[in-house]
Amino acid sequence: MIIISRMVTISLMVWALFSGGAMAYEEPEYKLLQSNDAYEIRHYKDRLAVQTIQGHGSNSAFRRLFSYISGTNETSSKISMTVPVTQTDQNGAKQMQFYLPQTFTKETAPAPSHGSVKLVTVPGGYYAVMQYSGRSTNKNYQAHAARLKRHLQDAGVKILGASIKATYNGPLTPFFMRRNEAIYPIDWQP
Repeated sequence: MIIISRMVTISLMVWALFSGGAMAYEEPEYKLLQSNDAYEIRHYKDRLAVQTIQGHGSNSAFRRLFSYISGTNETSSKISMTVPVTQTDQNGAKQMQFYLPQTFTKETAPAPSHGSVKLVTVPGGYYAVMQYSGRSTNKNYQAHAARLKRHLQDAGVKILGASIKATYNGPLTPFFMRRNEAIYPIDWQP
């Protein structure tokens, strides 16, 4: 019963965050450099995020980051949700990030209260991005990341790091309306 109660609570939190029809969430700004039928090349500036390592249980990282923006931080400040939520594998550990609104700097963002949540600067640079719809499952993401990697290799584009899973909608958004992205940092010469 406790497990079902937690699942309902998490579902309601996610629904409250990502539903809302006309409600728009801030996204990191980028410059679109190139676009084709398969992917885009974007340039992002440095971005501020909170990140944590995925622990036991599929929602533990999300809960810690959601708790941070809900006020579990040094100033008990509530922080607006932004999109996307990103996930990547770094040195064998699954890492999740929430970007902070652009009004925050490393100096003005409240420090996390939870020891496993860190404020980080996500380095700017060039990224190849493939958008896709559907459920945000690992299988769906991995298929698109592999497809993007093949396109980049065929085009002679050097990949600089691990792929990134970006999710823009919550689980209650109809699957055909969801926006997801597979992303690779790349070496790009404009």
